[in-house]
Amino acid sequence: MTTLPALDALFSQRHSCRAFRPDPVPRAVIEDILRCAQKVPSWCNAQPWQVTLFSGAATNALRSALMEAVMKDPVAPDLPFPERYSDEYKTRRQACGWALYEAVGVERGDRAASHQQIMRNFTLFDAPHCAILTSPKELGPYGALDCGGFVTGFTLAATAAGVATIAQAAVATYAPMLHQFCDIPEDRNILCALSFGYGDPDHLTNQFRTERAELDEFISWRN
Repeated sequence: MTTLPALDALFSQRHSCRAFRPDPVPRAVIEDILRCAQKVPSWCNAQPWQVTLFSGAATNALRSALMEAVMKDPVAPDLPFPERYSDEYKTRRQACGWALYEAVGVERGDRAASHQQIMRNFTLFDAPHCAILTSPKELGPYGALDCGGFVTGFTLAATAAGVATIAQAAVATYAPMLHQFCDIPEDRNILCALSFGYGDPDHLTNQFRTERAELDEFISWRN
């Protein structure tokens, strides 16, 4: 029994959507989500996030550019990706991956099918909208930390509005192309994409949910 039923319900409803309907989200709803998301805390109230937001034909152009980059460009994120996943982090990552593959019928060892599912990242899972999130390089990890709060605020506000989301680090692996395509200055780090729209509840990729660790797995109490 939670003492925060409304907020807990919102967190429980939020999930990473991997199949969207084509229907666009009204501009007024998107603006409400953004206004709500920017109320998250930030270091010294710097509010370092900047968003380049794509809709309609612009989203389709971004999809095409990403697919082209995947075929010809080397991976080059602005921020280094994790060196490795070990222990419980590796276990959780694998559990998430296999739950997704099981939901869509990809068998272990089927590299072609798993690669096909990975490539869905770069079609933005057919979402009608995508936001590219950036932070000033001069703010370093603290700017990125603040933007992580923005991602949480955005995804929860969208859930409250009936809009599905997925935060995508994979898109940021092609940072040089995104800097050029989105006209993002080199003094900003590209952190991730936020693809969003109305989810397709019947699609197989939206049929599973990830689990969360128990409190004693990540809390050390000091009394």
